[in-house]
Formats: sequence, structure tokens, C-alpha cells
Amino acid sequence: MSRTPLDEASIRARLASRPGWELEQGQIVRTFVAATFALGVSRVVAVAFAAERADHHPDITVRYTRITFALSTHDARGITDKDFALAAEIDAIFGS
Repeated sequence: MSRTPLDEASIRARLASRPGWELEQGQIVRTFVAATFALGVSRVVAVAFAAERADHHPDITVRYTRITFALSTHDARGITDKDFALAAEIDAIFGS
């Protein structure tokens, strides 16, 4: 999987296939709302295991039932294929 940063046109084109994800300040970002706090945190744990397997770690903010993920590839200084792969895994974990 390439660690080469994608250009903005490529990022926007790929975001079209990832509903709910947006480009914000050099990251792709999505917020999910869980039915309960415990359900949200359990899904965050599932994302943590997926992130460990991928050796790619998102920024995660938990505010009660609202969970926000922000993805960029820090060592590439941009958004790469790795970010979109993890976004797809996060979507699957949250059922969207």
C-alpha cells in the first residue's frame, strides 16, 4: 500500500465513495453517533485492534456517544491509501 500522499483531487474523488467522511485541515474526518456510550467505546476498541494490525493509528475523540476519527499518514505528511483503507474498516465496524 502506497505511503505517497494523494493530491487534493484524488482525495476528493475517493471521498465520494466514503459517505460521511470529509476533508478537514489535511485529514479525512468522520463522526459517528452510537446508541450508548458503552457501544461506542466497544467499537472504538475494535477500531484500535484494526489500527494495530494496520500499524496505522487514527486520532480519536470520544464525547459521550459521539466518536470522531481523524486520519492522515503522519510520516508521509498527508493523506494516503492507508487512510482510506482504515476509513473503510472503521465504516465496517460502525456498520455504515
